[in-house]
Amino acid sequence: MHAGVRDASANYLPGRTRPETERPAIGWALVAADVVHHQLAVNGVELHVAELGEGPLVLLCHGWPELWWSWRHQLPALAGAGYRAVAMDQRGYGRSSRPERVEDYDIVHLGDDVLGLIDALGEERAVAVGHDWGAIVAWYLGQAAPERLTGLAALSIPFWPRPPRPPTTMWKEMFGDRFFYMLHFQTPGVADGQLGADPGASLRLVMRRVSEDVFDGTAEVPPVLKWMTDEEFAVYEAEFRRTGFTGGINWYRNVDRNWRLTADIADRTIDVPTMFLAGERDPVLSFIPAEPMRERVGDLREYVLVAGAGHWVQQERPAETNEVLLRFLAGLGPG
Repeated sequence: MHAGVRDASANYLPGRTRPETERPAIGWALVAADVVHHQLAVNGVELHVAELGEGPLVLLCHGWPELWWSWRHQLPALAGAGYRAVAMDQRGYGRSSRPERVEDYDIVHLGDDVLGLIDALGEERAVAVGHDWGAIVAWYLGQAAPERLTGLAALSIPFWPRPPRPPTTMWKEMFGDRFFYMLHFQTPGVADGQLGADPGASLRLVMRRVSEDVFDGTAEVPPVLKWMTDEEFAVYEAEFRRTGFTGGINWYRNVDRNWRLTADIADRTIDVPTMFLAGERDPVLSFIPAEPMRERVGDLREYVLVAGAGHWVQQERPAETNEVLLRFLAGLGPG
């Protein structure tokens, strides 16, 4: 798998040369030689995707603060099993466009990115696989555009029914004066600057704190992650050092807007074939419980909590994740 990397310069949009600042960092050389990188014009932005394999389309959608690289363990497994695996840098991340307006990161834009990507790849339908915020986008499409999904796989984030009041209002009531990161993210520039001051340390802190590793709060910079090599981590650090964190944080700044935009589909059930997988130690499950999901997801075929795993389940436990995902996909049948 680590034999080198195909130069993807030819896959950029016609007439567009790749700026020096967008050339892959040394860590990108860890990518399989057969992975092909494209820049696709979709829904008013340009999305970077990494593609491997042929067969039914499986779209891999990452969360915060991640990249297409989050699916490095799944791309070869899916391709080897006969699927066309496509992992994207979502808008605001990596080599995809980073619009300036906060409103350009609402759930409608994010969902339309995925639908546009399915079109751009020449397909009518796809299996949407999402982790963290990517799962939220997949859940949204399960309500808003189920006809475009062959299946839906959500990692870490259960189906989150529309609450009775705007999310930030409810969080303020729940947390009061206590720190809650989603509320902290609401003020433009604040969290962005804090995280961007030392991207490497920020990423290690965020990733370690909600992983299977235990962060005891005694070190300013957490030790090396047990489930990711320094070379793998260097890909994240290089990209976030180049792009900053604003694009990804803008997704959180639309939670109340998303609440308003989804009012007309809030009562729809999820009826496409679905799987849910999370680490049993994922702290997200403490404030978004998974069990109520069974009432709103009509065809829940897999419900798996991986023992001992944290939030980054497909990276912490790739073998277990791949086994469940491939079993789910096989159950969808050919095409």
